[in-house]
Amino acid sequence: MKRDRYPTLAARARSWLRQALPALLLCITAAHAAGPTLDAEFAAGLKEEGLAGAVWSEVLPDGTVKVGASGLRDAAKNIPMQTDTRMQVSSVGKVALALGILRLVSEDKLTLDTPVQQVLPELALKNPWQASDPVRIRHLLAHTSGLDNVRFWQAFSLNPAPETPLAEAFDGGRNLLRVGARPGSRYAYSNMGYGLLGMVIEKVTGQPYERYLDAQLLQPLGMADSTFAYVTQMSTQMSTQAGSLADPRLAMGHFEHGVAQPAVPQYLRPAAQFTTTAADMGKLAQFLMGDGKLQGAQFIDLALMGALSEPAGTDAAQAGLATGHGLALAVRDRHNVVGACHPGTAVGFRAMLCIYPEQDSAFFVAFNTDAEQADYERFNRLLLRDLELPLRAPAPRGTPAPTVENWQGVYVPSPSPMASMAWVDAVFGFTRVKWDGESLFLIPFQGEPKELEPVGGLLFRASDRSTPSHVLMQEDGKHVLSDGLRSYERASMMRMLVLWGSLALGAAGLLYVLVVGVWRAALRSLGRGDHLFAPLLAMLALLLPLPFFYFQSYLRLGDITIASVLLVLVTGALPLATAFGLARCWRSRGTAAEAGSWAKWDWVALLAALQLLLVLAWWGLLPLRLWQL
Repeated sequence: MKRDRYPTLAARARSWLRQALPALLLCITAAHAAGPTLDAEFAAGLKEEGLAGAVWSEVLPDGTVKVGASGLRDAAKNIPMQTDTRMQVSSVGKVALALGILRLVSEDKLTLDTPVQQVLPELALKNPWQASDPVRIRHLLAHTSGLDNVRFWQAFSLNPAPETPLAEAFDGGRNLLRVGARPGSRYAYSNMGYGLLGMVIEKVTGQPYERYLDAQLLQPLGMADSTFAYVTQMSTQMSTQAGSLADPRLAMGHFEHGVAQPAVPQYLRPAAQFTTTAADMGKLAQFLMGDGKLQGAQFIDLALMGALSEPAGTDAAQAGLATGHGLALAVRDRHNVVGACHPGTAVGFRAMLCIYPEQDSAFFVAFNTDAEQADYERFNRLLLRDLELPLRAPAPRGTPAPTVENWQGVYVPSPSPMASMAWVDAVFGFTRVKWDGESLFLIPFQGEPKELEPVGGLLFRASDRSTPSHVLMQEDGKHVLSDGLRSYERASMMRMLVLWGSLALGAAGLLYVLVVGVWRAALRSLGRGDHLFAPLLAMLALLLPLPFFYFQSYLRLGDITIASVLLVLVTGALPLATAFGLARCWRSRGTAAEAGSWAKWDWVALLAALQLLLVLAWWGLLPLRLWQL
């Protein structure tokens, strides 16, 4: 009987396989046709882009929230990322802070039109338009205050502690709160503006902004795993500081090649300090797409909810451009899908939040790696595809205004993101505008040219956008180009030629000093009395700070250190040494010893170099004081 049993079992197995095999092959074929899963594509993308890990969440039209995670939470310890891992999302937290301000407005404790100096009279705000256009709360929210983005020392410093008073972020340097454009007229991203909003919350509520927002905003929204307070990894030295929260669930930040970077406190923390999870960001996205109610009660006024991503009041918006920034989010037109988004970049982290209210969909994604060469946009495309959002047909071509050709020329950023770097923006950040009768071409000095198709009047659409992306305007006799988030003014060609000529001549003069000076030194003919001796010595001295910068953290670039002090000394000595060499040329002119020599070329080179150094000094770039930039 035993011997008969095994053939029976084998026959049954063969019969079962014959019946199951078609279904099994069908499943394999279907799985293959469906392609890799979102998790698998994220894992492959992280590996290809050199990123440690990521978490994400998707809000679906039925109201459900899907979360995912991939990669490593800590590359050095090989700890995997989990869906509940906490991430630092930097500027994405501005969206939540903006909701906190709008909550105060909804409670009639503020208005959008309240002048900032009415709440913070101690501010040294320099606004040339103060009489007619003071900086208001709405301007800070929408980044239309005209204030600088950030100063070097505010972003790169290890001096602040977790509870450093917010006012200390505005104590350094003259003209720190200088308004560069009429408030409300142009978008100009400003971390300083959101730093001021944190101070506004503290003045109105009488408590630290972190405590107020955690209790009165995040708790009602059910975001229990999120906080505005400073959170650090358990293993860092900062975990013992007052005012910090040590949390082993917080992912470690990374840079290229897996270099770890723990969290650090910062001066402008209202603009960049926010710790959250993918699930909590799903809850925030759901609220952003709602009517402002919580548990049946109006938490934020409905009209304010409607203005979260609606650009209004700027010159570009009034000229018909729909892209721009609202009270919390910016309209984002990417991959033929239009939504409202906000990015974030922290020390060792990147993040993006996008909502699509028309489709009741949203996504959030955060990475614990800040890598300059990585293509983060590929992950946004994956999430958009997974949400199956409908694509929008491109706006049809329209008849351009007959005066379009009048806007041709060279344009420079206005206002500059950082006033202290205005010379750099003008010389290296310019864009040429050209009209060929059918299309408008933007030809930046750095970057790829862009062709814009007319959609009617002075509105244009880039080929990778579905809606109008640029507008041409004329303001106070000035020709302006704007994409809603950046504005450029046409510059005088004579002014640009002077700037470019100054740079070219100065660079040639400095190169002459370096090459000819080293050549004379090699021939042992460079004595102390040589015209180039002092300038060459000053140029070589520029190398002195480099090893000190190499061995200090880049997060100390804005602090007063041995490296930064040396940089001031050597960059301050260079124009003095050049002037000294020029004076030697003057004293030795016409002597028999100098006849037929290189003296005249020394004179020309030193004069060319000195004029550039004086121009840089005029623009505030020499001596180079990083703690004041």
